[in-house]
Amino acid sequence: MATPVTDPAPMLARRSSDVPVASDRRLRLDDILTLMVADGLIAQADADQVARARTVRFEHPLELIAEHKLRSQKAPGKPLVLEVLVEWLAGKLGVPYMHVDPLKIDLGAVTATMSNAYAERYRILPVAVDRQTLTVATAEPFVRSFADELSRILKLEIRFVFANPADVRRYVGEFFNLARSMKRAQESSHGDFAIARNFEQLVELGRHGHLDANDQHVVHIVDWLWQYAFDQRASDIHVEPRRDVGLVRFRIDGVLHQVYAIPTAVLNAVTSRIKLLARMEIVEKRRPQDGRIKTVAPDGQEIELRISTMPTAFGEKIVMRIFSPEVLVRDFQDLGFTADDRARWETMTGQPNGIILVTGPTGSGKTTTLYSTLKGLATPEVNVCTIEDPIEMIEPAFNQMQVQPGIGVDFASGVRTLLRQDPDIIMVGEIRDRDTGDMAVQAALTGHLVLSTLHTNDAPSAVTRMLDLGIPAYLINSTLLGVMAQRLVRTLCPHCKAPIDAPDDATWQAITSPWRAEKPAKTLGAVGCLECRMTGYLGRVGLYEIMLMTPALRRLVTQDADDRAIREHAFRDGMKPLRVSGAMKIAAGTTTPDEVVKVAPLAS
Repeated sequence: MATPVTDPAPMLARRSSDVPVASDRRLRLDDILTLMVADGLIAQADADQVARARTVRFEHPLELIAEHKLRSQKAPGKPLVLEVLVEWLAGKLGVPYMHVDPLKIDLGAVTATMSNAYAERYRILPVAVDRQTLTVATAEPFVRSFADELSRILKLEIRFVFANPADVRRYVGEFFNLARSMKRAQESSHGDFAIARNFEQLVELGRHGHLDANDQHVVHIVDWLWQYAFDQRASDIHVEPRRDVGLVRFRIDGVLHQVYAIPTAVLNAVTSRIKLLARMEIVEKRRPQDGRIKTVAPDGQEIELRISTMPTAFGEKIVMRIFSPEVLVRDFQDLGFTADDRARWETMTGQPNGIILVTGPTGSGKTTTLYSTLKGLATPEVNVCTIEDPIEMIEPAFNQMQVQPGIGVDFASGVRTLLRQDPDIIMVGEIRDRDTGDMAVQAALTGHLVLSTLHTNDAPSAVTRMLDLGIPAYLINSTLLGVMAQRLVRTLCPHCKAPIDAPDDATWQAITSPWRAEKPAKTLGAVGCLECRMTGYLGRVGLYEIMLMTPALRRLVTQDADDRAIREHAFRDGMKPLRVSGAMKIAAGTTTPDEVVKVAPLAS
């Protein structure tokens, strides 16, 4: 006779306060499988299959279950990955659940509450601490025999949260190893806080010592910083000195997040380590420097970092921009081009000669667009040459030269040199003065395709900007093929975005004016989940405004050309404003009105 299935949740959920300390209880595979079947999450046959695999050694029973890649019967098709199982079990057992997000944890504060050995012994991870409470993440919510002792030592209340066992195991190692390196590096420095002050000297009498950039603890801190940034999908790493501490911040999807506070003495050694690897002058702290480093991400992919230093009141600020080689081969659809955008862009880039300009502020994706375009144009039959300041990404298919003002190599002289190198396509990093503009025009007139960037708010303004630089209108008319303005907006997380009502009429009108784009009845909005760190956004995509130079438009390019007249005629020729490009992505459920309004200027 079959034994009826009973709900084991009450048995699993016995609190340690209800029983003697000695009866701390670890989660058991059989109990969890029985609860999953009783809850209708999986079939009995699936539970039996997992139970038969118990001979495979896993740190935690939930990891063994997750390894079988089962799918939920309650939400058909939903994979029962480890994080889903942890959240489900927390709900069934009535214990608080937490997803460990290292970006939201004060690593210095929590690692000071206990030793690495203590955390590993009880498989716990401190995740938050304040004046009254220490919050501890654990994968064994009913193993609490140490809580009274810990509470007595720290004079804090201990609060438990149930977390992913893989995360607990991983971050115990990472957090405490980093804390150990930070502490030992600080001890090695003997408190030499005055070493790298620029404008605000702090002299502490009787303190001596210097922390070497090659110190093993400093090496570990820098390596952790990079690997952590790659893991978090950061595009930039900021290391910023303050009066008493150094801040580390990551830019993720265009938004800066504070990650860590480094003691000043350790910060100086970290700065020196980065400058050493970037082949900068370590002792030179008074002037800005640029460099680059190639390293390897955890998945084995090569990553380039472009390093820039800047002297500030409290020391040298470092920004490391992260470039992944995969951006060079991104499809135009992935970049955010619509079919019409791509057709207009390829009309320009398919010409044998002329100038194509890409405009937008720093960080708007101009480099990615140009490199992706050049990668497609760089066939074995053509010679692609670039002059950049600095070279953003090394690409073997191009011949790349860097501006070096110290020895007289600027954009203008660089283009002059490239013209003697038998090029077919030339990319000029930026047209920023009359000489560079003149050389770009000359290159286009002599039969070359020239791509470059310009800093303007929209595409039509590029024409008047060229005129302001002193380039004659007749030369602009003879050479300019078109202009593309672009911006980047955050995209809605595909894992959690949900239908919402469309923007109200006033908001939609403000976004799409002067066009009259049809407003959708429904669109999608940000919700927030673990994949996107509860922000509702994951990744970024481009908005594009592409102006083709038609014969009618060229007639408006005179020495006293009017921005407004050029813009209105470009609209009639089919150019979509940046905000209309954004409206199309709102209607498609790719982004939100707030994102579009934040980055795209209102067409006048």
